[in-house]
Amino acid sequence: MHSDVASPPSPVQGPVTGRRQRLATRAHAWRLLPLLQAARRLLRRDLRVLAYHRVREFDDDFRFDPMLVSATPADFRAQMRHVRDRYHPVACRDVVASLDGGPALPRDAVLVTFDDGYDDNHRVAFPILRELGVPATFFVATGHIDGGEPYAYDWLAHLLLTTSATRLRMPAAGVDLPLPASLDARRALVGDVLDRLKYLDDAGQQAAIVALERDWAMPRAAGHADCRPMGWDQLREMQAAGMEIAGHGVHHRMLAKLPDDALVAEVAQCQARLSAELGAPAVALSYPVGGPDAYDERVVRAARDSGFRIGFSYVSGTNPWPPADRFRLLRSAVERSVDRPWFEGILALPEVFSHPSAIRVYPA
Repeated sequence: MHSDVASPPSPVQGPVTGRRQRLATRAHAWRLLPLLQAARRLLRRDLRVLAYHRVREFDDDFRFDPMLVSATPADFRAQMRHVRDRYHPVACRDVVASLDGGPALPRDAVLVTFDDGYDDNHRVAFPILRELGVPATFFVATGHIDGGEPYAYDWLAHLLLTTSATRLRMPAAGVDLPLPASLDARRALVGDVLDRLKYLDDAGQQAAIVALERDWAMPRAAGHADCRPMGWDQLREMQAAGMEIAGHGVHHRMLAKLPDDALVAEVAQCQARLSAELGAPAVALSYPVGGPDAYDERVVRAARDSGFRIGFSYVSGTNPWPPADRFRLLRSAVERSVDRPWFEGILALPEVFSHPSAIRVYPA
């Protein structure tokens, strides 16, 4: 980072991917992964939850958050075929039924989830899931489904990747730096800027993004073909084909950063819209951003009170069965850098091959 960037409040602990990927490559080459899976199946009963955002091709024309492209279509097809052939895909309704005293989940149960509700979920991921017979849960931000606007964090990434401005100033987040000329350098900058923004409360985050939209004359309301949410008709089509549609708030806000009234409204109104449009309450809620600073006891209480039956974080890990808390379920993120051996390793022995969550650690 350039020397004239203010230091963040504290370090951001991110994933160290190289060692895990190399180890998975060796284990795959030596054909150890099926043996590791079989041994783990005998020793542990738990639920693995895979977390995706976007499935699409990635090239220089793509000017949104690069970290949210979880897989190319070809890679996603291979991953879902592996889930279908080697594991037991389950749905959120199966998870809830088991927690409520119904049939136990099978060993090697895997739940596939998507956050946010991008239209490539319907256009690219859904046909693959339907073809392979793998159920998935799509957590959608209902305000974006209603209005079609891009997501605030993604629009910030778009601003950074496309602006002709030569300097980025976000005083509230402690950012003042020259913008690099190259696309790769700007892409590398996106994650750090987003992390700094997320130290702020919700009002501060929204104000910082709106200020950049205004200063750079790039309003979010203009939209963009590469960052469109799905529509209700698409969601109904997916639901009719066996997919599950679930909650991700109304406006994709970090729920724990909201004051009480706004938090309750964000969760309750999300459930109300899902119920009205899809004919029944959603059983599951995923907390936007999903790290330990994105949900708390207030958020869990609002989720319960709004009729959600289970809740998902974005904290890395698997869930012993039954879990200690059905509203703090863990997931394993799938990212574009995850190749076939690594993906198979993450499922076979997640304790070794899954990378840790990126955690924002606040100053004392």
